[in-house]
Amino acid sequence: MPSKLYFTPGPAQLYFTAESHIKDGLRKDIASISHRSTEFKSIFELAVDNLKQVLNLPEGYHSCFTSSATEIWERIAQSLILKQSHHFVNGSFAEKFETIVQQCNKKTESTKTGFGTPFKDLGVSPHSDLISVTYNETSCGFQFTQEQLKKLRDDFPEKLIALDIVSAAPATAIDLSLVDTAYFSVQKCFGLPAGLGVWIYNDRCLKRAEEVMSQNISTGSYHSLLELHTSASKNQTPATPNVLGIYTLAKVAGDMMQKGLPMMHRDTLYKSAILYQMADSLNWMKPFISEKANRSKTVCVFELEEDNDWLIDRMEASHISLGKGYGPFSKQHIRIANFPTHSKEQIELLVDLISASSPK
Repeated sequence: MPSKLYFTPGPAQLYFTAESHIKDGLRKDIASISHRSTEFKSIFELAVDNLKQVLNLPEGYHSCFTSSATEIWERIAQSLILKQSHHFVNGSFAEKFETIVQQCNKKTESTKTGFGTPFKDLGVSPHSDLISVTYNETSCGFQFTQEQLKKLRDDFPEKLIALDIVSAAPATAIDLSLVDTAYFSVQKCFGLPAGLGVWIYNDRCLKRAEEVMSQNISTGSYHSLLELHTSASKNQTPATPNVLGIYTLAKVAGDMMQKGLPMMHRDTLYKSAILYQMADSLNWMKPFISEKANRSKTVCVFELEEDNDWLIDRMEASHISLGKGYGPFSKQHIRIANFPTHSKEQIELLVDLISASSPK
């Protein structure tokens, strides 16, 4: 067990095999090799192949690498939106994406329900050509459902759907055939150092990017989707990438497959269940998301009756880091990451320690 346990929702606890792969990569001088070399192309290909299996990507879906998921927001705005996007917003990260689209001089509309509040209306105007959904809102612990995704796909088959899976994949099973593009950073569920984003996109996205470019709209030049895809088809990147990060991601994704994805998904459900059961048994904290179907399985958010300083300090004394609430809820909430690197025994230990605590 590491000297300190991080239940922070990102950067998060490293995946338990990540350190050995990083050291192995450094011994092999992976960080120094040319990104135009045959060795790098093999690393790129392995990473893409392993991600395809871990995420269960359908045929016609592709992967490329960026600096972060935040960068992908801008790339989607530039390459995949013709006139207007529609955003389902009930947390800070969905709201930030909409803001970036506006900063790229694209029009937006949104369905806003309040922080952590479920969406009752999944309607989208005919003027929007891309729909944005944050599958797992890290700021408030709200999770979209597969049924809602399917409804959007069935109701709006002609529109592109973009899915933020930053703090969800691959810990929870998501049917990515229901969307056209998805994206994440590696410092959450994959348990890697920050500095690498993964962009998933299908052939419909490539056609849209070509359509946008044909209208003389700026698509981001060197890192446009078409440029990224052209390089990725040759197992390369347009610019020098985080080679060590891609190498470590390839290795960790392989470890996850070896462990077994069904087991990972079952473990995620079990660990989240005991966290929520803990909160239900205490009179000084409760799950922030009231609808059980919409409670995140990977970032469990709880509301405390008093400021969270006392609990965070008490856990620090036991060498455990919890996540504070996000933004205006920084003092009211705690956020507990439940990622693949967190074992059942570690979550059970955390539950025992919190259950034995009291603000009085």
